[in-house]
Amino acid sequence: MTSIACVTLGVTDLAAAERFYTTAFGLGGQVRLRASEAPSTGFRGFTLSLVVSQPADVDALVDAAVAAGATTLKPAARSLWGYGGVVQAPDGTIWQIATSSKKNTGPASKRFDELVLLLGVKDVKAAKQFYVERGLTVGKSFGGKYVEFDSGSAPVKLALYKRRGLAKVAGVSPDGTGSHRLTIGGDAGAFTDPDGFAWAPASQTADL
Repeated sequence: MTSIACVTLGVTDLAAAERFYTTAFGLGGQVRLRASEAPSTGFRGFTLSLVVSQPADVDALVDAAVAAGATTLKPAARSLWGYGGVVQAPDGTIWQIATSSKKNTGPASKRFDELVLLLGVKDVKAAKQFYVERGLTVGKSFGGKYVEFDSGSAPVKLALYKRRGLAKVAGVSPDGTGSHRLTIGGDAGAFTDPDGFAWAPASQTADL
């Protein structure tokens, strides 16, 4: 089964980005950074999500991100599906922090259960087929609206969403041009998908 080991974000200020991610989320090898001056404006077509166990954990991570320099796009709030908020890191990456639980069951923690990469795509069905042909296994699928791949024990889960819908969830305009400033590190080889998202062997992404 094809899996994702990490994602590499292109950032203009490498030292500042390293400080932010260490302080805000305490991320390890799942998220790597590289210096990039690739032109990029507006919505970059993806979000990263931290899935946590309870609302208090959402608040802890959102507060830590804002204290470290993130911008709040959607304040943490209850919804039909649970509780969550959206922030934008200083490098421009959009982060969703959410839980399906509506009640706290213990002390607040900055631990997260899953890291999910959501790609905003033009055609969900076509993108789904593209990835299935490259060895990914579908876990959940809701027609042409949303697809979630089975990640097994891999560090990063992949999901597909309509670009406009993902931008709405993130609280930003869907408009954007230029580089995604994202490289997906996995075991499917090197390629670029129909929406311009680049993949590379995980062993090579640290040197991109």
